[in-house]
Amino acid sequence: MDFINAIILGLVQGLTEFLPISSSAHLSIVGAFLGTGEDPGARFTAITQIGTELAVVIFFWRDIVRIISHWAQSLVGKLPRNDPDARMGWLIVIGSLPIAILGILFKDQIETTLRNLWITATMLIVFGILLGVADYVGAKKRKLDQLTYPHGVAFGFAQALALVPGVSRSGGTITMGLFLGYERAAAARYAFLLAIPAVFGSGLYQVYNSITDPCVAGASGCLPEVFGPLETLVATVIAFAVGLVVIAFFMRYISKRSFLPFVIYRILLGLALFGFLATGVIAA
Repeated sequence: MDFINAIILGLVQGLTEFLPISSSAHLSIVGAFLGTGEDPGARFTAITQIGTELAVVIFFWRDIVRIISHWAQSLVGKLPRNDPDARMGWLIVIGSLPIAILGILFKDQIETTLRNLWITATMLIVFGILLGVADYVGAKKRKLDQLTYPHGVAFGFAQALALVPGVSRSGGTITMGLFLGYERAAAARYAFLLAIPAVFGSGLYQVYNSITDPCVAGASGCLPEVFGPLETLVATVIAFAVGLVVIAFFMRYISKRSFLPFVIYRILLGLALFGFLATGVIAA
């Protein structure tokens, strides 16, 4: 049964990571309805996100290789630091600092208190509304090569909000980009590139923890509590395969259409979750 549940959660992770609807919220909600009846935990969530982030690496492979190459050359003076790709490398580094710092400072809360489903339901609705407002009022004129360092930091703080399930990593950063006047595709592209260091850092940290610090019974976010290493690996592989398809669809979609369907979905899901919690169908 654990393998079936892991497959389901891998599908959920792959389907929701790149859409602005919060994959961590969906894993928590679906996990509550599965046979385990439990949140799969921060550790399982972080590790399966490695799979979807590998999909980002594959999808943006040429861009990533060029950015890393030019950024490295700028370090040794072979290219000026204002080279567009070298500059993007620095923007990703700077934009990654907020989530790294806040993730370390609030590690315990992220793995426990902030995973409460009442908070998740609230974040789904609040940030769904913010996404809708940003998409409506945003100028959508700035291109990615117009990204400034202050804006990169702002994107970074928006990404850090996704440490709270229900916010959405892509949703939070895209919302910030839209408020700052960036095109939908530009905001999404930077959001996906910015997520690479954060997701790999968090996921690999949790892999290390699962090996060096096995969880004791009852501890929050424990890998063995719900899924073992093999089940988690299966979910991660599935998340990668599904995520690769979804990211291709999403980038095509937002080049021509608005985020309104995702806004409506978030609000309805948040309201439904409030209903499930209030009636005792699932526990917070």
